[in-house]
Parts: sequence; structure tokens; C-alpha cells
Amino acid sequence: MAKTIKIKTAGMAVEAELNDSRTAKLVWEALPVKAKVETWGDEIYFTIPVASDLDETAREFVEEGDLGFWPVGKAFCIFFGPTPITKGNKIKPASSVNIIGKIIGDPKVFKKAKDGDEIRIERNG
Repeated sequence: MAKTIKIKTAGMAVEAELNDSRTAKLVWEALPVKAKVETWGDEIYFTIPVASDLDETAREFVEEGDLGFWPVGKAFCIFFGPTPITKGNKIKPASSVNIIGKIIGDPKVFKKAKDGDEIRIERNG
């Protein structure tokens, strides 16, 4: 059964679904987490207390709405549009990320979040 999470920031609460990857399970175990938003183009990222190498889900390019874990920065990433190094319609993270899940609904709502906003991720239910 898929695990759902709630992401709260900038006065909104968005649901997402984690996949069954090893890294997603580590993220689930670390919840709840609270951090400060950092943005890079249309990506939000923030450090979480998880350590994982690249796994079987690792991608060099991601899709809008993907949730990723960036091993280099031990960061949870939310992709909702192009980053500064995106080429055409392929969203490119700073380096490969593990895909850990997907936003349910429109990921563009994260455009409201700004650097320094508090963000909280918790288990849903």
C-alpha cells in the first residue's frame, strides 16, 4: 500500500504519495520533519535527517510533481517546474536524485513558497 504524506508550507497543505523505494522508506521513517524552504528555480529543497546513496530510482532528469532525495545535500526536493539548468522541457536537478514520490494534484502551488518559509512534512492519516 502506498504511503501518503502531507507537505505544509506558505499557508497550504499538499498531499503526496511516496513510492516503495529504499530511500522513500528511510524518508518515511524520519517523519515528521521541519525545515526552512530553499528554492532553486522551480524547485524547493531542504536538508532532512536521512542518508542514502543513489538507488534504483536515481534520475538525471525529473518530471513536474516529482519528489526527490538529493544524496549530495541530504535534501528532500520538490520539483514543480524548470531549474536554472533545465534544458527545454526536461527538468534537470543539480545532480542525480532518487525519485521517492509524486505530488497529488497541481505541483505549481509551490510557487507561493519563498526562501526561509517553514516547511513541514508529516505522515498523512
